[in-house]
Amino acid sequence: MLLNYQTMIVELTGLDYANASLLDEGSSASEAMAMTHSVHNGKRNKFFISKNLFPQTIDVCKTRANAFGLELTIGEVADFPWDKATEYCGAIFQSPDNLGNIQNYSELFARFKQNGVVSILAQDLASQAICKPAGEMGADIAVGSAQRFGLPMAFGGPHPGYMACKDELKRKMPGRIIGVSRDRHGNMAYRMTLQTREQHIRRDKATSNICTAQNLLSNMTALYGIWHGPEGLKTISTRIRFYVQMLRTALDDLEIKVVTDP
Repeated sequence: MLLNYQTMIVELTGLDYANASLLDEGSSASEAMAMTHSVHNGKRNKFFISKNLFPQTIDVCKTRANAFGLELTIGEVADFPWDKATEYCGAIFQSPDNLGNIQNYSELFARFKQNGVVSILAQDLASQAICKPAGEMGADIAVGSAQRFGLPMAFGGPHPGYMACKDELKRKMPGRIIGVSRDRHGNMAYRMTLQTREQHIRRDKATSNICTAQNLLSNMTALYGIWHGPEGLKTISTRIRFYVQMLRTALDDLEIKVVTDP
């Protein structure tokens, strides 16, 4: 049973930990990029971005990378420079991508792992109900937007971003995770199990700003997930896919070329 926003994100992505909501998808992607740089202690200063990411996400990553001197390579997945793989701290891809294509990056992520490259997948939450989730593909980090889960478009925003990661990366994740413990009297107590990096370093050394969390909107998406449950979410995602296929059939009948994969 889904209990909260973090639980929902963990269940859908197939990863181990999720933090509190972020501002939007671009913010979550740039935070994940910063995580990959931190994993390698700043010793790898190159980062790969698929050209099929949403353009606004690429722009946010560009701005963030400039702040701490990351060199970005933006190109096709097939053009990743494997001869220089050990110079890259991480790489980010999207599914469905900017053209709507759904990809399975399992083999790619396995190869990245062999080269120590941290893999990030930006994935639509609704798609994960019926498609292979990021965790099952072998991605180290999953990011994206939770807008599709019961939130109106609201003139383009706001909508909460999400982030989830594997267990071994949890200490690099920006944000807070509240754990249940017991005090010395045996009473139940809640405690910070992860804290923001900014609480332990000088302000001028901070590379992350996670102060803006879409708490109300993330709670709304969690309630949406709780209300519909796993089977309900699968039904909704299947219906979305069915409508898209109907649209494609109609476009084919009109002899309009569709550039995305079927």
